[in-house]
Amino acid sequence: MTTKTEIPDAALPVLLVHPGPHGVAVYARQIAAEVAAVDPRARISTVGAPAGPAEGVPVHVHVTDRLWADSPEEATRTLTDLAARHPLTVTLHDVPQESDGERNRPRRRAFYRAVTAASRGVVVNSAHERELLREEGVFSGPVAVVPLPVASSAVALDAPVADGSVGVLGYFYPGKGHDEALDAAAAAGMTRLTVLGRASDGHAADLDAFVRRADVLGVAVEVTGWLDDAEMADRVRRIAVPVIAHRHVSASGSLASWIGWGRRPLAVRNRYNDEMAALRPGTVTLVEPAALAAAVSSARDDTASTWHGQHPVPFGRADAARAYLDWWSEVVS
Repeated sequence: MTTKTEIPDAALPVLLVHPGPHGVAVYARQIAAEVAAVDPRARISTVGAPAGPAEGVPVHVHVTDRLWADSPEEATRTLTDLAARHPLTVTLHDVPQESDGERNRPRRRAFYRAVTAASRGVVVNSAHERELLREEGVFSGPVAVVPLPVASSAVALDAPVADGSVGVLGYFYPGKGHDEALDAAAAAGMTRLTVLGRASDGHAADLDAFVRRADVLGVAVEVTGWLDDAEMADRVRRIAVPVIAHRHVSASGSLASWIGWGRRPLAVRNRYNDEMAALRPGTVTLVEPAALAAAVSSARDDTASTWHGQHPVPFGRADAARAYLDWWSEVVS
């Protein structure tokens, strides 16, 4: 009988990862490194590398259409070609939903439908996403759930002097929750909002319009642009009121990041945020949408309430790595 870290070699796929700064690519590399730390027999290969896995060798990839190609159609060809050469298991990100819009929603559905049909096993990062796959008519077969892990730091538990701003973490794009955070900040009488990141590709004009709207409401917006890990950790810890207010969400790396740096963000209630609050009790303050402004006001007056004080936080990267190893032992042979 094998243990978690003594899985037969045939059950370990090559972990095929992308280079570059895309969030899913970064996450895939982090998880691959953690899997290799738990089981040193794990092999990691980079997409496009000259010495890639031989044909017929199982591979595991993290999937969102924009990581693999410039269009869902091209990404479909790339992934189905990969599945024709290798037994394929996948972790899906950015699952199709209403916020994709009338043009892209059916195209993205078709992409995810083709990928899941070509794969031997499917993972998502939340039960919420598993339900989205079914609701969107993408896939109704077995789906494993491996939550986004939190890499928590004891150092992050030391709270510096707050900077007086409402903070929204991650790329700026419509629907990410910046508008809701702005409206709540203005209603609460706060005059500063920090965008911890930059505009997502193609959304620079949307960010400019957002800054102008904030100015009309009397709220000054700071856009930090890209920050390295040390800079981001420092800024995240100085935010007065961290807010998660996505209208539509697949899984949220931003929420995991706030929690990892010791913060207890205000999170507008939805199926995903409810699930993460249950996974990590005490690390999230759930707020009804209509009560966000009042919650921002309360958090401004009690900044200690925006720190969770837990270390370690439940379900870290090693837990995720062991969950993958267990799952591969069942689906790959």
